[in-house]
Amino acid sequence: MSSASEPVSIRLLDREYTVGVEPSARDSLMAAAKLLEEKMREVRGANRIAAVDRVAVLAALNLAHELQQLRDGQAQRDRELTGALDRLQQRLDGLAL
Repeated sequence: MSSASEPVSIRLLDREYTVGVEPSARDSLMAAAKLLEEKMREVRGANRIAAVDRVAVLAALNLAHELQQLRDGQAQRDRELTGALDRLQQRLDGLAL
């Protein structure tokens, strides 16, 4: 049985947003909101008149790019691990003969 969503208020660039979240995911949402707030402030920099929607899109693009780099790195590590395991299995198979 899943929990009901509860409203949670988050602030991004001095604007408040209310989103529904399951209680078990609240801390994760708050951490994500903090990360997004930091990235938006970084993108906006000293340009206080930048449109919030533009800042949000650029921050989201930066975060998506970072996520993709992490995924690419993980995929590379997975390929390397699979190769190493295959080589080890071949050595073990050779010893069993």
